[in-house]
Parts: sequence; C-alpha cells; structure tokens
Amino acid sequence: MHLILYSKPGCHLCEGLQEKLEQVTTVAIALEIRDITTQDDWFQAYQYEIPILMWVLPDSAVLPEGVDKGSALRLPRLSPRASIAQVEQMLQTYQRRHQPE
Repeated sequence: MHLILYSKPGCHLCEGLQEKLEQVTTVAIALEIRDITTQDDWFQAYQYEIPILMWVLPDSAVLPEGVDKGSALRLPRLSPRASIAQVEQMLQTYQRRHQPE
C-alpha cells in the first residue's frame, strides 16, 4: 500500500501515527511523509486536521464512485490510542474492500 501521511514538525499525533505505521508487519507499506509547512496548498487544506492519512489507490483497485484511477483515498482518522494491531486491521479492511473480485 502506498500511503501518504500529511504531517508537520512537532505534531505529536503525527509522530505517533508515523511510528505505528512503521511497525506494521501484516501489510506491505510504502510510506510517504508530506510536511504541510513546505507547500502552501497543503498547509491551507490540512493545517487544522493533521495527521491526514491517504491511500494512493493502485490501478487494479475497485474504485468508489466518483474516484479516478491514480487518486488517493482519505482513510479514517485513527485514535491516538489505537494499537498497531488496530492500525493493521484498518489497513487490511480497506485493502480487501477495494480488491478486484
């Protein structure tokens, strides 16, 4: 899974989520960290909502209506108290939900 984490320096929630994602073992993850302070459009869009986790949907994914190939799907915000197992379960659920039949 190609995941994008929108974050900013000093954000403890962002750092916590990043640490959990780096410990996931049941799902292969390519994690891209985007610092929202480096681009004004990211900052304007996400300054009050970080951490934001997006999944770049593979071309083979079954896409939700209105979503184009190559798009990123915003994943639900996880509780800071979520365990690594819960993070893995959420990722697996989304992966299964968008697999071709």
